[in-house]
Amino acid sequence: MKSIQLTGIRKMELTEKEKPDIRSDTDVLIRMQAVGICGSDVHYYVSGKIGSQRVRYPFSVGHEGAGIVEKTGNAVSDLHYGDRVAIEPAMPCGECDQCKEGRPHTCRNLRFLGCPGQADGCLSEYIVMPQKSCLPIPDHLSFEQAAISEPLAIGLYAVQTVGETKGKNAAVLGSGPIGLSVLAGLKSAGARYVCVTDKIDARLSIALASGADATCNVLRDDVAGCVRQHVPQMLDFVFECCGQQEALDQSIRLLKPGGTLSIIGIPEFSHFSFPVDELRHKEITIRNVRRQNGCDKKAIEAIAGGNVKVEHWITHRFAPEACGQAFELVAGYRDGVMKAMIHF
Repeated sequence: MKSIQLTGIRKMELTEKEKPDIRSDTDVLIRMQAVGICGSDVHYYVSGKIGSQRVRYPFSVGHEGAGIVEKTGNAVSDLHYGDRVAIEPAMPCGECDQCKEGRPHTCRNLRFLGCPGQADGCLSEYIVMPQKSCLPIPDHLSFEQAAISEPLAIGLYAVQTVGETKGKNAAVLGSGPIGLSVLAGLKSAGARYVCVTDKIDARLSIALASGADATCNVLRDDVAGCVRQHVPQMLDFVFECCGQQEALDQSIRLLKPGGTLSIIGIPEFSHFSFPVDELRHKEITIRNVRRQNGCDKKAIEAIAGGNVKVEHWITHRFAPEACGQAFELVAGYRDGVMKAMIHF
């Protein structure tokens, strides 16, 4: 089978590997159809690591995917040959204290697709997943939409963690796929005003089309001034979705006293800093968001029901043979790229 492998920093090869087979009665063999390129995949491509997670080459990344069931283990009863599925990339153990406390996303023995030391990614023609990670999708949902449900689930979960957002005011800093997913979650939960920021005008245009009440390009706009015109007392929530220190600094300025900062973006550095005086005087709450927890089916239902439209998020499509070109495009934020898809 064809498999796309990282072989070094900014090096990628399309190789031939042995087709995997199911080993457990609860395994499912999936023939991949569409795989989205995520910012975390690009971190591994550009720097070979995220924090303490370092790539050992060769390695396959990719965790946003959808495909067709090819074969199932003897204990799998809910899935059959030919079923169309979205993939939940997390594979928690189900036995540790975190899993038993309803926190499988922080499972102490978690295996995650495309994460070094845990599991190879889904940039291959075939992969094997446990049945719990295979989510059936309706016939009218495309494989691209199904793949997008993974980042959307993170956005929905991020909004869920802060509590009631109906009638509240918020900003989303970073208008990539995760930022758009948070925007979708906020608008569907009844947020009154949402401002979205970015450095790329093409992404801000997509945010406007996705329901943002205002957008600001941080390279030329006074974001705090823009927000203050609409919300004089400033914001209840800020969702940091770009992993940049400048965005965190701006978050504290945008929040009103008692506001909440949610950190979702993955930085390329190891330490953030905060202006302690303002942080303390405003009594700002800081939350970290780790992937998603139980919002995968909600994301699929939101897309399938037409409540969240994600088709216009997908701006570029590539064959496996052009995967290196796709990663370079996304890494360089070129050509107005929002979400690039690899099709097998």
